[in-house]
Amino acid sequence: MPQHKSCKKRLRQAEKANAMNRAARAEIRASLKVIRTATTKEAALAEMPKLFSKLDKAASSKRAGFNANRAANYKAKVAKVINGFA
Repeated sequence: MPQHKSCKKRLRQAEKANAMNRAARAEIRASLKVIRTATTKEAALAEMPKLFSKLDKAASSKRAGFNANRAANYKAKVAKVINGFA
């Protein structure tokens, strides 16, 4: 357990950031699952803007360990999945 006041504050901040990052990653994973398990292209296209928005938010605020390149890679993979529908 931290003894210094600043260390206690840093621990609180880290716990809060950890919870936010975990939530952001969970939302992104859930949205990806919806797209990957979609049976029609329309269903996947309906979820795509939501996922892209979540990825952009995560990348812009450096949340969940996402940077711009990682978000772009996710977007490319999603586009590939959606274009694979007949």
